Amino acid sequence: MFGLGFPEMIVILVVALVVFGPSKLPTLGKSLGEAIRGFKAGLEDNTSETPKLDKAETKGEK
Repeated sequence: MFGLGFPEMIVILVVALVVFGPSKLPTLGKSLGEAIRGFKAGLEDNTSETPKLDKAETKGEK
């Protein structure tokens, strides 16, 4: 239904090249990659820090 094919990716790349210029694209790509890596790392850290309750703790508290 909704997907990005090769022609759409080419159009997006050309528009980005016109808007940002050829000298800024590598810097933009690097910062975007770091942001995605940081987001994924944050998601992984968040799932490992969820508190787990023991059965004894949940039965004793009401």
